[in-house]
Amino acid sequence: MPSAEGPVEPDYRFTLANERTFLAYERTAVGLVAAGLAVAHLLEGDWGSRLLAALLVGTGGVAAIGGYLRFRDAEAAIRSGEPLPANPALHVLAAAVIVCLVAAAASVVATFG
Repeated sequence: MPSAEGPVEPDYRFTLANERTFLAYERTAVGLVAAGLAVAHLLEGDWGSRLLAALLVGTGGVAAIGGYLRFRDAEAAIRSGEPLPANPALHVLAAAVIVCLVAAAASVVATFG
């Protein structure tokens, strides 16, 4: 919010909290991609493990992109003094993780069932 003296910086705690949230998304993305690579390299090369690996890597991409978009929108709102905008990244990420869980369960059942 600009004032007579110039722009006023927001409370640094809000910007740092936003940054920590962004970093949590990115850590999640790295973990999901690492899990996908581990599945691709360590499990049998059947269709179930390949599908699970692809889903995990894709979900990592969802986390990375969604985290960045959330960070960008929240940073803009914090700096302009507006309410935080709604962001579907969390819902999309949760749905993607659920798809990975279902694929993992299907792969286990197909392999050992």
